[in-house]
Amino acid sequence: MIEVRRLSFSYPGSESPALKGLDLSVPRGSLFGLLGPNGSGKTTLISLLCGLLPSAKGQVSLGARPSLVPQEYAFYPRLTLFENLAFFAGVQAIPGPERGGRIAEVLQITGLEAARGKRAEACSGGMKRRLNIAIGLLNRPQLLFLDEPTVGIDPQSRRFILAAVKRINKLGCTVVYTSHYMEEVEALCDEVGILDQGKLIARGGLKGLLKGRHKNLESLFMRLTKRGLRD
Repeated sequence: MIEVRRLSFSYPGSESPALKGLDLSVPRGSLFGLLGPNGSGKTTLISLLCGLLPSAKGQVSLGARPSLVPQEYAFYPRLTLFENLAFFAGVQAIPGPERGGRIAEVLQITGLEAARGKRAEACSGGMKRRLNIAIGLLNRPQLLFLDEPTVGIDPQSRRFILAAVKRINKLGCTVVYTSHYMEEVEALCDEVGILDQGKLIARGGLKGLLKGRHKNLESLFMRLTKRGLRD
């Protein structure tokens, strides 16, 4: 589904590259986790794969058109949840006769049916995160990027989102999930890639990586654990 070869990228004025010759392969149908501390290159990689940053050095091949759920809220606060979904269904050129069904579908997946008439600005942080996901699901993507979708929300909303992600994947969607919470990635993902300072430093099952960690991984795991406890 995703093939990345020797991908490098530098932001203008930056002293060091955000990505440094990164190689990555993600199989179709998988739920793949990208784990790493802030500044490791996770968001840069996702932005490049989704075409949100200018071209970089290297090769990228995607097996499907991607859909992105970003870290930031990507909706209109003064519109209701339903109005936001109707607007973005139009932006995504979903045919008029299909829009009602699609909106009902994503509201059900994200558990927002009862709040469809509520203004987005009046919603809790967890509901706003779920609205972000609902918008990303409107076009029934085959490839979905979720960039730290549980940042700053309560434990109940986090559990709901994790369950929704599992369901989305079981429906046949390849999911790339970025996080700095090890427990989330371990609970969700078939396989993980660990980024640090723009490089993929390890890949495999998280339990296996934890058991066989070397000095670089040990330092990274300590940083991630401290960040997770702090958040």
